[in-house]
Amino acid sequence: MAFKKDEVIIIEPREMFVGRKDAPVTLMEFGEYENEDCAKANEVVKQLLEEYEGKIRFQFRHFPLTMIHQRSMKASEAAVAAGQEGKFWEMHNILFGNRRTLGTTSLKLHSKEAGVNNKKFLDDLVNGVYGWQVQDDLKEGINRGVKELPAFFINDVPFSGKPTFANLSAVIDSALKKTKRKVAAKQRA
Repeated sequence: MAFKKDEVIIIEPREMFVGRKDAPVTLMEFGEYENEDCAKANEVVKQLLEEYEGKIRFQFRHFPLTMIHQRSMKASEAAVAAGQEGKFWEMHNILFGNRRTLGTTSLKLHSKEAGVNNKKFLDDLVNGVYGWQVQDDLKEGINRGVKELPAFFINDVPFSGKPTFANLSAVIDSALKKTKRKVAAKQRA
């Protein structure tokens, strides 16, 4: 008699957002947790989410530069694992706040701080349960032409320039105006 293995459904990073689901603007970032510039950009993203509450949603996609940062892959896997319990954003911010302590044992402690209750968190991390999801993000980033981090896309359009609050706000404002024009045109039609 064969045993039926339980099917585990994994929430992919491309399905995880912060902000309103129906927001007119989507801000997507490819980044990693050990990168100093990504940590700075995370602070800008927090400001943007506050400033444009209800108008933008944010998605973080994993692009670990493992040749430079050996712990970035497992940190990304830990964020995906936390996302399975709806704790992605909490874990995301904790990882950036502790980017110098991202060893496997530290990741377990960070997960507790984020409110993750999964008893198998450490086992999942050691066994690379979420490794494929991180690899999928990495492949998508490469296909989108990501060369350096952080890399932002606003409504799927690559953002070029320094990811400051002013620079990103200007592009978000422009995207919001385009969205309003499209809605107005549909209403007239």
